[in-house]
Amino acid sequence: EIRCCGAGDEAARACSRKHSICMVSDFFYPNMGGVESHIYQLSQCLIEKGHKVVIVTHAYGRRKGIRYLTNGLKVYYLPLQVMYNQSTVTTCFHSLPLMRCVFVRERITVVHAHSSFSAMAHDALFHAKTMGLNTVRLVSLYHSLFGFADVSSVLTNKLLTVSLCDTNHIVCVSYTSKENTVLRAALNPEIVSVIPNAVDATDFTPDPARRQDDRITIVVISRLVYRKGTKHLFIR
Repeated sequence: EIRCCGAGDEAARACSRKHSICMVSDFFYPNMGGVESHIYQLSQCLIEKGHKVVIVTHAYGRRKGIRYLTNGLKVYYLPLQVMYNQSTVTTCFHSLPLMRCVFVRERITVVHAHSSFSAMAHDALFHAKTMGLNTVRLVSLYHSLFGFADVSSVLTNKLLTVSLCDTNHIVCVSYTSKENTVLRAALNPEIVSVIPNAVDATDFTPDPARRQDDRITIVVISRLVYRKGTKHLFIR
């Protein structure tokens, strides 16, 4: 659901109308991961609500140009150079002509950037403001926790401070993530909301016949990396 990020009649009118939403991230199908599936599922839900949704990501191999997915979901695979781990090289300028073309062609009213690891997400927030699109609402969503001491975290936190300074609203997937993001980017906590991640239980139905009465089985759906909280899995 599109929620009001401001106050007054103008914000109420902006929330009541149908939007043209642009999801931007380096990470999308055919790459696999939580961000990728989150963007796809969220886009499908917004389409069901009557909003127009397009996704902007970089090219994956021969998958370039425009592709259409379920329910007419339009995906732009832009010819941008990948630097590391599916994240593109960013100079804040080389992607401007392409993103400007998408924003103008699709008449975007909401730019929804995903993941602090994504250079395209930061570029999209920067370009939308640079273009002077006053009707565009800037929304950013973050899935991960970061530190404050190592070089990578320090650089990313500085980048967040710049890219989120004009963002209308930020969404985090947990209250811990919210606290982490507020501290890292020096944000006003009032513009940060929490929408917890969840698994659709109807897609994962257990078989009661295989249940063991003397043992509790815990299912963890996550990548086994430290920043996803793997240290909490090793319970005696």
